[in-house]
Amino acid sequence: MKEHKTYKWGMIGCGSVAEVKSGPAYQKTDGFELFAVMGRTLSKAEDYAKRHGVPHFYDDADALINHPEIDAVYIATPPDTHEYYALKVAEAGKVCCIEKPMAPSYEACERINAAFSDKDVPLFVAYYRRSLPRFLKVKEWIDQEKIGGIRHIHWQFSKPANELDLSKAYNWRTDATIAPGGYFDDLASHGLDLFIFLLGDINRAEGTAENKLGLYSAKDFVTGKWSHESGITGYGTWNFGADKREDIVKVYGNKGNITFSVFGEYPIVLERDDERESLTIAHPKHIQLHHVQNIKSHLVGDVLHPSTGKTAANASWVMEQILQNNIKVINN
Repeated sequence: MKEHKTYKWGMIGCGSVAEVKSGPAYQKTDGFELFAVMGRTLSKAEDYAKRHGVPHFYDDADALINHPEIDAVYIATPPDTHEYYALKVAEAGKVCCIEKPMAPSYEACERINAAFSDKDVPLFVAYYRRSLPRFLKVKEWIDQEKIGGIRHIHWQFSKPANELDLSKAYNWRTDATIAPGGYFDDLASHGLDLFIFLLGDINRAEGTAENKLGLYSAKDFVTGKWSHESGITGYGTWNFGADKREDIVKVYGNKGNITFSVFGEYPIVLERDDERESLTIAHPKHIQLHHVQNIKSHLVGDVLHPSTGKTAANASWVMEQILQNNIKVINN
């Protein structure tokens, strides 16, 4: 791909994720400019643009995607529209980054990947934990065999129902037509993709999914188990109607273990024999900053980005198998 002095980005969607986590990261990355934003209504897009200093705003995605000055498009909408917009971006032949999860189904991920492959255009997915320093340290410990050979990984995640859940007001994150697994789709995707990054692709998965509280149409209690291609096993429980929040991951090796949180900024802890190392590594204010900077580095040929359409599709496949209540093996 021809290198640009500055890549002008258009952003489709200007909801909460774009306020602090992602939108400003594109503005703070050298060689990138957040050139335009599109919202469900023109007033929403205009409000975001004026508050964030974005020069152009639209309520028409096609106008943004096909703007001759826009080089790349960030899709920051709910997952049920990711494929719709991504195929338009691919057809326009422009670089793209899609919010996670990549799409509601593995088949949709495959269609998106095929479209960008046909155009030979880079496709990224916003699994930004692959670029965060705290998790790069965990990967370093694993790769250096600080705890020996890895045997198993376990994740326990729970949180209480929030006020929105209890009110039964509409929330796309718990609408089964958009996110069948509810918060599992939104939150567990981060951890499962991170585990793939740390331990390699997953090729076997199964699980159970239930709606225990009846507060919304999506599932609220999920369990899953999986196997990485290396033979490492994994198990997770996600409870979205618990009495308190809990987020604990433990990686078990034959010489020790590593403990960390997927979402919290608690210390990452390495334990081996009588040794214990604990490190606190803070996230940047704009948590997608390292992810976005890695996109720029990829585009200019400095590094390969760790989160692409291909890597993200594996996470979507795993979630799909866990929610389908039966076991399958992926064919590579």
